[in-house]
Amino acid sequence: MIEINLLPGAARNRKAGSGVSFKAIAAGVAAKVKDPYLLTAVASVIVAVASVGILHMTQTTTADDLGVRETEALRDSTRYAMILKDRRRAEAKRDSVVKQLAIIRSIDDDRYVWPHLLDEVSRSLPPYTWLKSMAQTSAVSTPAGVADADSAKKNKDPEPSQEPLRFRVVGNTVDIQALTRFMKLLETSPFVQNVQLAKSELVILDGKEVTEFQLDAEYERPDRSVITTAPVSLSVR
Repeated sequence: MIEINLLPGAARNRKAGSGVSFKAIAAGVAAKVKDPYLLTAVASVIVAVASVGILHMTQTTTADDLGVRETEALRDSTRYAMILKDRRRAEAKRDSVVKQLAIIRSIDDDRYVWPHLLDEVSRSLPPYTWLKSMAQTSAVSTPAGVADADSAKKNKDPEPSQEPLRFRVVGNTVDIQALTRFMKLLETSPFVQNVQLAKSELVILDGKEVTEFQLDAEYERPDRSVITTAPVSLSVR
């Protein structure tokens, strides 16, 4: 069946009437936008979205920067850890050498103590007086270097011994005045101090009456100006 439109304008009017009216929509939106609460809500949403975007970009940038700094810090930490390890190893070697030098120095300073004491006692011995024995009465002192090493192993402060070297001289004399002279000469020695008479009694020796005595004294470390050193020469054949 064929229909012929005898009124062309009527079709256009129907088509126009069935279309979307943008003016009406715009007018409705404009009418709703006039509501202040809706306007505030829309503005709040826009601000919130913008803030979230800005914070996201800021946090992303900060996280990237922190990641780079963390990588650099780890690299520096590894390098410095090796440097500190080498430094501790060097300090341990240095402390070991210092302790060994202290031991050697202590032994070297005290190796001539008894030769000096024997020489002074022999030089001060008056006529008609002879010795029976000469021995150390104080405890054997530990060298300062050894004391430092032992204290370091025990995590304690070093406490080197300050006890002076004491010794006893036992002898006989036929003249009591010689004993007094012997004590005075020992006191004048720069290596001997605090000479005291511990015991004195008469004894019979080979049918003769003699005085047996015991003298207690201490070693005195003299001033360096008193000690004379000389090089030792050894001839080689």
